[in-house]
Amino acid sequence: MIASVRGTVTATGPDHAVVEVGGIGLAVQCAPGTLADLRVGQPARLATSLVVREDSLTLYGFADDDAKQLFELLQTASGVGPRLAQAVLAVHTPDAVRKAIANADTAALTRVPGIGKKGAERLVLELRDRIGPVAIGPDGAAGVTAGAWPEQVRQALVGLGWSAAQAEQAVVAVAETVDGATPPVPVLLKQAIRLLGRTR
Repeated sequence: MIASVRGTVTATGPDHAVVEVGGIGLAVQCAPGTLADLRVGQPARLATSLVVREDSLTLYGFADDDAKQLFELLQTASGVGPRLAQAVLAVHTPDAVRKAIANADTAALTRVPGIGKKGAERLVLELRDRIGPVAIGPDGAAGVTAGAWPEQVRQALVGLGWSAAQAEQAVVAVAETVDGATPPVPVLLKQAIRLLGRTR
């Protein structure tokens, strides 16, 4: 409903800022990283997400639309509310969150207060296929799931009758053989089918 706010920052607190828009001061919940860039008396623009509860309306603010979209996506996972979603983005950048989920890096996810091992595994399971493209760092740190081919191969294998777990194992195994330029998807799919043929 309120997608963004632009105005003068009139106050900041440990977990929020007040942005005056058209004579109205809006209290916006923000992570420490977002608050660090705001200055009282200076203009600011925050991407926002309005969370409506029976007894409250809470506006959450982010430095950019990417962080806001990820905040909203995280809440679609079971057991994740706005506070926990914001805690994830307080600990990790959006790119780091995507990499952690795409690569099933539960150790990175459990660094967020409130997320245990089971919670991290649930995030990976529920969001892995919806997390979007993962940026590759200079050291190639995004790992095997960067780009679109893993999802295409995974879906093709499931369509051919293998289980999601078998498809995932095959994608991981094929990804370990990719060095340098990624071969075309049909080539990767054939390789995955060959690997699965041995396990049937």
